[in-house]
This record gives sequence, C-alpha cells and structure tokens, in this order.
Amino acid sequence: MVRRRRPSPARDAAVGVFDSGIGGLTVVHEIRRLLPNENLLYFGDTGRTPYGTKSAETVRRYAFENAEFLLERGVKVLVVACNTVSAVALEELAERLPVPVLGVIEPGVREALERTKNRRIGVIATEATIASGTYTRALQALDPRVEVYSRACPLFVPLAEEGWTDNDVARLAARVYLESLSRSGIDTLILGCTHYPLLRSLIQRVVGEGVALVDSAKATARALRDLLRREDLLRREGRGSASFFVTDAPDRFVEVGRRFLGSAVDSAVRVER
Repeated sequence: MVRRRRPSPARDAAVGVFDSGIGGLTVVHEIRRLLPNENLLYFGDTGRTPYGTKSAETVRRYAFENAEFLLERGVKVLVVACNTVSAVALEELAERLPVPVLGVIEPGVREALERTKNRRIGVIATEATIASGTYTRALQALDPRVEVYSRACPLFVPLAEEGWTDNDVARLAARVYLESLSRSGIDTLILGCTHYPLLRSLIQRVVGEGVALVDSAKATARALRDLLRREDLLRREGRGSASFFVTDAPDRFVEVGRRFLGSAVDSAVRVER
C-alpha cells in the first residue's frame, strides 16, 4: 500500500524502517543486499516490544509515534518492517503520512500466490497478526479460491532473539506449532513475522521439503526496489550507510542484531519515548 502527498524528497534521503524491536533487521538485511546504495535509518521500539500481544489501538499509537520519529529525520519512504503493524495500522499510516509507506504483508502474499500450486497456503505469525485476519483477507482478495491455514507462533520471537534456533526447546516448539499445520496439505507457508527467517531451517524440517517457505523480508525488499524506481527515488551512486535507533538497551540490540546483520550492527543510539 503506497500513497504520497508531497513532492518526492531528494534521492539521497534515507529509507526509514521501523519494527517493534529487532526482527525488522531481516528486512534491513535484504534491503542492503538488494539496494546497496541506499542509506537506511532503522528504529526498533525495543522498550515496548512485543507488539504481537498488544491491542490494535495500542499498536496504532506506537506505529504513528515510530513513524514520526523517522519523518523528523527526513526519510523519503517508510518501510513498516513489522507484520503486526502492517496488519492493524498500515492503511492509516498510508493515508496520513506524507511519504510512501510499504508494509511486509502484501509483498509476501503476492509471492505466496505465485508459488502455490494447490492453493493451500499456511501463515504463521504473532497472535495479533493472526487475530487480525489480514493475511487471509489479502490472499482471498487476490484469489478467492485459496484456502488459508493460520497458526500463531509467539514463542518463535524470543527463541530467535536468544539465538535458540535449533536446540531442543526450539525443536519442541516447532513441532507443537507446526505438525498439525503440515498435515493440512499446504504447499506454501508464509513466514509472517520478521523474526521467523532465523528459524527457517528448523521450520522447513518440520513442515517438509515439499512446502515452499515465503520470506516476507525478501519480498519486501523487492517491493521497495520497485517502489523507488516508480517514484524516481533510487539512490544511484555511493555506498549506503545504516544507522540504528532503539528505545531500550542498545548493547542488547547490538548483541542480538549481529545474529541478523553481522558486523553491520556495530552501535545503536537510545532515544527516550
């Protein structure tokens, strides 16, 4: 979903990315890989994470506060690298903000529909994202014949952040969440939370090699590239930089962030909310 209400900012302005915490760094990773010239500003609301268990009203309020922080720094486009915010607040953000706004749900939905052969698609995400029904509505709006099987997997977020992506605890959680889902006959599974790609190998083993996994981070990076081209906002020269802002414990953010981005996360600035 993209709307723009003012003339395009300079191409050298940064791409703003925000998430409820650290998971959005998987989106940053894919943007840096695909669009190495772009400058990035990342805002992680680590002091108020997780969003997935909060009310829609609270999530919307947090989303606008996060967006305002990045807009004050002159970003040219806003990437909502949070499935929960994309599910409950994206339309309002796109309507009210003066720059193009891109979420992570629609790109993943379109890729899933391209990859499925039997029109049985699974979605795993946070409780709030699943409860919103946004993925189901988006999938069936584009293909009314598709069958959608959803499952909330809230423990995957702390497991990813702890780096517990393939130990006994992670394997047990994956079996509990996914074994019945894998028996539903899905041939495509959307990883509907930006943390989940860190558990990709484990998820693949549980659901089986015959199920295609859709990483919304990769799909979002491709959608961003297309958006910047359409709006004539691509930064054409220079090596892009990345700056990181958080609302709590920058040292913890750097430690965990390196699991997502490696040495690219060398520091973060704490801001008060």
